[in-house]
Amino acid sequence: MKTQLDSILEKWSLLKHPFYQAWSAGTLPVEALKVYASEYGTFVSILAEGWNTLQDDETAEEEREHAKLWEKFAAALGAKIESPQIRQTQKLIDTARTLFARRASTLGAMYAFEAQQPATAQSKLAGLKTHYSLPAAVEPYFEVHAENWHESEKILKAISALTAEEQDEAVAACEKMSKSLWNALTGIHEKTCLN
Repeated sequence: MKTQLDSILEKWSLLKHPFYQAWSAGTLPVEALKVYASEYGTFVSILAEGWNTLQDDETAEEEREHAKLWEKFAAALGAKIESPQIRQTQKLIDTARTLFARRASTLGAMYAFEAQQPATAQSKLAGLKTHYSLPAAVEPYFEVHAENWHESEKILKAISALTAEEQDEAVAACEKMSKSLWNALTGIHEKTCLN
């Protein structure tokens, strides 16, 4: 099951996205980071809903705390988290909420995000420290997530306990969410870097 899910993540690997590659290289304008903080923050703020569906109150609370760290990241850049202004970000929110309606699809959707997050957090943190002279408040969200593998491991264990039919649903949800995450970055990249 892990191999099947990870092959989906490899296809939509966020570390290979031009937006994150520009961030790692220090060529991403600070204005793009601001837009990203605002837009993506709307997604980060609903992650607790997925954990609520899974009846994991402890992790849901943890996600609410992490959403506050994201707000500090945005504020340090002079950005506010408001309703999405970019079509692909709104589509990501809608996709997540649809997938968060059922246990099996929630597990697949959450895996798509959580299994990639430690590596993307490490990359973004290194990019921030190496290339950007920004307030230290931009770093804590990524510091917390750089080694946060326990969530994806917990999700994987839950997926392995599903029926074969539910596992198929989880795999389909993982694909859908992975694609939505990629497309949301594309929307932000097009708005901030390609116009």
